Amino acid sequence: MGATARRPVAAAAAVVLIVEAVGIALLNWILGLVVDRQDMSMGGMDPDAMSVGTWVMGGVFGLYLLFCGLVLLRAAVRDRGPGRFARILLIVCAVVHGLLGALTVGLVGWAAFAGLMVVLGLIVLTLMAYDDASGGIADRGAPDPAGDPDPEPA
Repeated sequence: MGATARRPVAAAAAVVLIVEAVGIALLNWILGLVVDRQDMSMGGMDPDAMSVGTWVMGGVFGLYLLFCGLVLLRAAVRDRGPGRFARILLIVCAVVHGLLGALTVGLVGWAAFAGLMVVLGLIVLTLMAYDDASGGIADRGAPDPAGDPDPEPA
């Protein structure tokens, strides 16, 4: 992928992750309210503990997605790849989206699966575009198609 396509892909991934973070936090807040107002126990568990656990989980996961979105936004603005720690967070975010997609296809349907796979693709595409400081996989001295095994650096 060329250097001109890196920024828009990273910006799109950032916007999608920020919107997803707000959606996840809002969804878990609503689910926590539903559990709190039902006042029913599930397997002998306290309803208050279940609602608080839902709110905490939604907040933590929403903050994680927000942080990943801000990392991608920073990469798009600066046109530089994320650092080692941020790359690890983005890789974990991509893996989580893959796992959620596998679970979602059976529980929610193909549309939700497609949405999660689009987000996964945007994250992976951004990680591949900002592969290293030199700009990507294509810039690493791949063999010359003309047959020269040792291409000269530009």
